[in-house]
This record gives sequence, structure tokens and C-alpha cells, in this order.
Amino acid sequence: MKKTVLLLSFFMVIISVKAQTREELQTQKEVKQAEADAAQKEADSIQGLIDALPGWRTGAFGTIGGSLSGFNNWYSQGIPNNNSGNVGFTVNAFANLIQEKSFWRNALTTNLNWVKLDDRDIDTDNDSFRPTTDVFNISSLYGRNLSKTLAASGLMEYRTTLLNNFNDPGYLDLGIGATWTPIENLIVVIHPLNYNFVFSSGDTVFESSLGAKIIADYTRQIGAINFKTNLSMFESYKDSNFSNWTWTNSFGYTLWKMIGVGFDFGLRNNKQEALNYALAQIPATATSFDDLDNKLQTYYTFGLSYKF
Repeated sequence: MKKTVLLLSFFMVIISVKAQTREELQTQKEVKQAEADAAQKEADSIQGLIDALPGWRTGAFGTIGGSLSGFNNWYSQGIPNNNSGNVGFTVNAFANLIQEKSFWRNALTTNLNWVKLDDRDIDTDNDSFRPTTDVFNISSLYGRNLSKTLAASGLMEYRTTLLNNFNDPGYLDLGIGATWTPIENLIVVIHPLNYNFVFSSGDTVFESSLGAKIIADYTRQIGAINFKTNLSMFESYKDSNFSNWTWTNSFGYTLWKMIGVGFDFGLRNNKQEALNYALAQIPATATSFDDLDNKLQTYYTFGLSYKF
């Protein structure tokens, strides 16, 4: 009986010591966490002061996606012997010069994608990687500050394809107006005087015109998340059929060091491009803007991302 009491007392002492040790460690953890939170808050405050200083701000992030596969005698599918694959990448980069009385913002967005399907039972089929998604956009915006959130500005924006039909069509916008920055990371460009140059070869439906240019861009990093959304619109004063808009979005989430997952998608409405494509079909699916079925253009890319 005495031995039993002694053993119980011994175990109670051990449990008490362990419980006390756990509580002490938990208290120490809370103290250290509070110190770390205070240090992080101070670091963020210092970074804010650094970001407010005049000078260049540069950055980039992108998405890489791809897959390769091969089949031999896989009879359950329509092409039992084939090699297939796809590869694509996007790059979003910026270089901004921020000064006390002016700014110069430069941005690059590109999305390129290739796909391959080689039917090894057919010697005459195309066994090379063929471009599918093909987006290239570069812009340069200069402004002189009129107030804390408003500036007089001039814009140059060029967009085209790189892999197929380079500069055919190609779009160059040159204009002047105002730039509004209501909150940090949001840029709104409103240029009522803008000329939209459209470059194309041969006798095509593309036509340049005078109009208004509106751009809204929001680029931000929150912890491990990078994202950018950009809306670029041109409203022609000559003919609404010459108007167009493009909306692109990029998201990246860092999982380990600089590597993560990314997702990009874009939307576009351009009647001149749609009619040019319709006229090239055999037979033509439309002969004018009046009988055109102007469908919404879209693309998306999903894959690994890399934060530059």
C-alpha cells in the first residue's frame, strides 16, 4: 500500500513538472511572438519609408506551364500512336521611376504558348510545336504631378503578336490627358486625345482612328501572393467598330522560395480582328461589320510560377 502511494505521488510530481514546463514554454513562445510581430511592424514601417523615396522601382513575376506525353498502341483513343505536349509562359515586368514632381512608368506583359500533336501513323501531319496563345504588350506612361493624386500625362502603348503575324496587325496608341492614382498601386489613365495607329499588310479591314484611351492597372504583392490586373480600352471617335478593349489578369502564389503556382487569363473584344478572321475563312463567315458574329476572345494559362 505504501509503495502504491509513493508511486502515485511520484507520477503526480512528474505530471505537475511537465505541465508547468509546457505552460512556461507556451508563455515564452507568446513573448517571442509578440517581439517578432513588433519587429515585423517596424520593418514594414521602414520599408514604407524606403518605398516613398524617389527613384526606380523594378519587379517581375511569371508563370511557366508545360507537359509532354507519348502513346504507343493505346487503342482506346482515336490516335493510338502519338507524341503530344504543350508549353507556355507569361512574364509581367515593370520599371517605374518615381520622383517628387513626375513619374515614368513602364510595363511589359507577354503570354506565349505552343502545342504539339504528332500522329506517328501519319507521315504528312505536322509534328512540330505550333504557337497558340500569342500576346505581347508594352507601355510607357510619363506624367507631371498636378496634385497628390492627379497628373498631366502622355502615353505610348504597343501591342501585337510575336510568334505569328508580327505587327500584322499591330496597335500603337499615342495620347495625352490625365492620370489618376486614388490609392497605392492603382493607376487610372484617361486620355481624351489619343490616336490609335493600326499596322497591317495588304488590303485589310484594319483602319487607324482618333479616339479616347482609358487604362486601369492594379499591381500588388501581399505576402506570398503576386497579382496584376490591367484593362486597356480604346473608344474610336470615327466609328464604334474601330473600338477595342483587352483585360488581362495574372496571379502567382509562392509555395517554396521563388517557386509557386500561377494562373493567367485574358479577355478581348476587337471587331476589326474578328472581321479580318471571318473574311479569311472559306467560305467567308461574314462580309461586313453588320453581319459579323463578334465573339469574345479569351485565353488562360495555369502552371508553375517563378517570382523574379
